[in-house]
Amino acid sequence: MTDTAKHGAPAPGTGAEAVDRRGIRLIMTGLLLGLFMAALDQTIISAALRTIADDLGGLSEQAWANTSYMITSVITTALYGKLSDIYGRRPVYCTGVAVFVLGSVLCGLAQSMTTLAVFRGVQGIGAGGLMSLAFAILTDLVPLAERSRYQAWFGAVFGVSAVIGPVAGGFFAGLDSFLGASGWRWAFFINVPIGVAAALIIATKVRVQPNRAQHKLDIAGVLALIICLLPLLFAVEQGPRWGWADGRTLALFALGAAGLVLFLLAQKRAADAALLPTPMFRNPVFSVYNGVNVLVGAAVFGALSVLPLYLQLVKGLSPTEAGLMMLPQTLGIVVAGRIAGPYVTRSGRYKGVLLGGVALMVVATFWFGTLAADTPLWRTGVAAGVMGFGIGLCWQVMLIAIQTGVAPQYMGAGMGSFTFFRQIGGTAGIAVFLSMFFGAIGDKVAAAYRAAASDPAYRAALDDPAVTGQAANKVLLGARDGAVPMDDSSFLEHADPRLAKPFLDGLAEAMQTVFVVSGVMLLLALVLAAVPKERRREPAGAPGAPRQDGKREGRQPVGRG
Repeated sequence: MTDTAKHGAPAPGTGAEAVDRRGIRLIMTGLLLGLFMAALDQTIISAALRTIADDLGGLSEQAWANTSYMITSVITTALYGKLSDIYGRRPVYCTGVAVFVLGSVLCGLAQSMTTLAVFRGVQGIGAGGLMSLAFAILTDLVPLAERSRYQAWFGAVFGVSAVIGPVAGGFFAGLDSFLGASGWRWAFFINVPIGVAAALIIATKVRVQPNRAQHKLDIAGVLALIICLLPLLFAVEQGPRWGWADGRTLALFALGAAGLVLFLLAQKRAADAALLPTPMFRNPVFSVYNGVNVLVGAAVFGALSVLPLYLQLVKGLSPTEAGLMMLPQTLGIVVAGRIAGPYVTRSGRYKGVLLGGVALMVVATFWFGTLAADTPLWRTGVAAGVMGFGIGLCWQVMLIAIQTGVAPQYMGAGMGSFTFFRQIGGTAGIAVFLSMFFGAIGDKVAAAYRAAASDPAYRAALDDPAVTGQAANKVLLGARDGAVPMDDSSFLEHADPRLAKPFLDGLAEAMQTVFVVSGVMLLLALVLAAVPKERRREPAGAPGAPRQDGKREGRQPVGRG
């Protein structure tokens, strides 16, 4: 007897009718490898970036290594979702993996921060499809009632990558060379075998291509989206340096606003062929929570782009030690994910969990805002754990809420929108916060040196020719007037502690500003998340639980029991 005969017909459009549980597990392995590669890339690079920037001579330009990746991934996330709705998940997903692997190889061969930023952009083109299409493929294969069980594995991948990534990044950054290449380059080369394995599994095991749309690609929407995002993201990255009232900044904002208007007009005209079909936004839960998604993405990615710099520059930790200091955050993400997913699936309630997660992140970011040069490391670790627990509650539950409001024919675009809006926020957050940090360093460091003038230890160091004559200390003495060289921070390793203390105090104060702004953004997200009325989901397994097509879910499992 077939599975269909035994259990009844699976939900239409899920794709489950052609894949049994063993097949789903194999496909899940391929999806998990792809997710692991994309998630690992973000965490492994964050730990190694200071070493990379010092080696390539451009610490102050490191924001572009992140923002170029996120800009291209933002633009292509929505594009991948729509392409997969038209041409099927398998070929589009495998194309994304191939581009990502190519970008990884190019990054490993980069000879300057400029070329690294360009090649990170190539990586981002591929990364746009890895996360959004993983959720879309899962949605094709598994009905809503069973989906959170598999999504928990996705959450676990992010947790594992958050553990392994910083440690591996620190390990590679600490190697002088490996197999003839600088150690940090292997933080990129490691993606090659993972990507090949993921692509082979998906190419051979994903056979079902349900809900294929017959309309054409929204080319006008793609071009308008580029016109909108590129000027806006460039403006927020350069705004703190140029000045927000500078003509160049205002011109970029105006161009971005014009692109936004063109994009909205293109989406309305394209109807069902739109990159982000307008019917999806008629659901208030989908619309409002994607707004929360943008704010949370900006605050979290922005704050967490600065935290590794605090640990390495201010506290003097090695990349590996800084990676290990992020373990409490990882533990928080994993534990919260394991609690939140089953609870929401069982109870059907998600709003309280989401609000609790954002509230915890508010507490954590304001806690980060108190970190100084002499703050004990255990306080940083506890704050990171609180942050991780909040992240684990927030994003997984937000995805579950958004999924319930997306019709099957829009599932690729809908899942792409979740990643799309989060990446928009994250890209803007990293660009703004890193620019804010580097823009504030000069004034904060100069003020710290003025305050240190009455410190006897500092004055004794100034009066010692043997100290002031050293090359590293000369750099610090030049920073007293706000001329802070940040293209290469390795001089801190050889500087006199008495002269370095005001410098580190200034760096910490500049970072505090970033964390406080992040906390304010999360407060806004908390208020916005409280607005929609909760539409309680039917608990998984309950008779009549809703399916994605608006019908009611039966009790039958998918495939073999």
